[in-house]
This record gives sequence, C-alpha cells and structure tokens, in this order.
Amino acid sequence: MYISSMTGFARVNGAFRVKETDYTWFWELKSVNGKSLELKTKLPMWLDWMSQSIKNLAAEYLTRGNVYAVLDVSASNSEPELKINEQLLAKITSQILQLYQDNQDLMQKPNPAEILNIRGVVEIEDHKLDEQETAELQSEILDSFAQACEALQQDRQAEGEKIAAALRDIIYKISEVVSKVDEIAQNLPARLKDKLQQQIALWLEPSNQISEERLAQEVVLYVTKADIQEEIDRLKAHIKTAGELLNNGGNIGRRLDFLCQELNRESNTICSKSAEIELTNCGMELKALIEQFREQVQNIE
Repeated sequence: MYISSMTGFARVNGAFRVKETDYTWFWELKSVNGKSLELKTKLPMWLDWMSQSIKNLAAEYLTRGNVYAVLDVSASNSEPELKINEQLLAKITSQILQLYQDNQDLMQKPNPAEILNIRGVVEIEDHKLDEQETAELQSEILDSFAQACEALQQDRQAEGEKIAAALRDIIYKISEVVSKVDEIAQNLPARLKDKLQQQIALWLEPSNQISEERLAQEVVLYVTKADIQEEIDRLKAHIKTAGELLNNGGNIGRRLDFLCQELNRESNTICSKSAEIELTNCGMELKALIEQFREQVQNIE
C-alpha cells in the first residue's frame, strides 16, 4: 500500500454544454496537514448548495488533512437577466415617499438609485437552468471533482514516498545510535562497580559517619543507573515496528506519531539514568533524531 503525505495540489478542468450555453470550469485542490479530514470550499453562490455532496465525495479519497477546494465556473452566451421585485419596490417607495413628505425639513429628496440598491429590490440571475439541466451540470462538476480528488491523492502519494524514504533513513540512524548505547551498556556495570567501591571506601573512612540505610540507598541508586537494558530492548522493538509500518504502508500517520512519543520516552529515561558522558551524548543524539522523525511524521496521512 502507498504511504500518502497530507500535502498536495491538483487542478482539473471541465466543460459541459447546456442548450446554447457552454459551461467551463476548473477545480483547484490544495491540502496541508490536519488531525482529521476538513474540507473548505469556495464555490459560486449559485452552486453553494453542492458543498455537502463535495465533502462526502472527498471523504471517499482522503482520510486526513485540511483541504481547500476552489471551483471557478464560466458560462458563454449567457447574458445576465435583471429582475425587479416590483411588489417590494412599490411598498418601499410608498413608505419612503410618505416618510419624506412628513419630514421634508430633515430629509433629502429620495434618490431612485438608492432605492434600487436596497437588498431584494433588484436581483441579477446569471444562470437560469431548469431542474434537469441543473442536475446534469451538477453531475458533470462532481465527476470532475472526483478526478481532482484522484489527482490530489496521486500527488500526495508521490510526496509520501519521498517522506517514507527520509523516515527510513532516520530510523536507520536511530538504530545505529541504539546499537552504540547497547554496547556502552554492556561495559557500564563494571565501570560503575569500580566507582561504587571507591565511593563506599570513602564513606567508610573513620572521619565519615554514614548510616547503613543511606549506604543501602546509594547502592540501589548505582545499580538502578547501571540497568538500562529494558529501555534498549523497548527502543529496538519500536524501531522494528516503525520499519514494519513503513513497509506495509497505508494510513500510518497516527501510529507513527504514537511511536515517536514512545521512542522519546525511552531516550529521556536513558538520559536521566546516565552516569557516563558518552551515554548522555548518545541520548541527546537519539532525541535529536527522534525529533526529526516526528517532524516528518506530521506530514503522513
């Protein structure tokens, strides 16, 4: 299965003839990162009622991302039709004239242009189609939107493969650092044992007074710091899971994001337990690589 990015772009043109009018249009789709699928549309006002159908169709192709869909439609041989609501005009004119006659000292003479500019008095109908013609045009526009979604999907998949390659490279680097941490961990108990013996000898000098309880606590602390094998094993397991997810493909963005959190948790624990500068440096390198991994994962669907 493909790995898809949530970033992409597509543009598709369409055309349809209704009676003597040629309708041409284009769809532009742009998508960016998002926690879920959210589609925002910009449609001509006379086609705004298609928004829900468009959102339903987009969900068949995409699962995550903020998608912006723009539709631009042009019609040839179609002169705008001017329509005056004569009943509303007569009612408004009557009331304005009566108001003017009662307040001539306070009001200017009514301006016909201002009256015509009142909302609802004049309507301009750019597109006048019957129910069947509208349904046919809608079907054509939705078909081209499906083509645009498919083109966007392909663009996102192409970008997704690039991101997947980058993720595999980062995972390989993380694996190398974990192997180095494992090597350090094998030699760590012996070095800590020497340090602990020196420290105990210092505590047991006649001039120092230390309780047996405090001595036991210090020993436990040293032993705890020496044991990071569980963290190493979990890191190796997470690395293996990440590799499997990348190989299987599909909508793996959320699962990879969860893995980032787990990888970061283990690297933090290793840093907190570290009693060696070399181990601390490895932990910091791990955190930097995991952050790079997380940044790339944010783009995965």
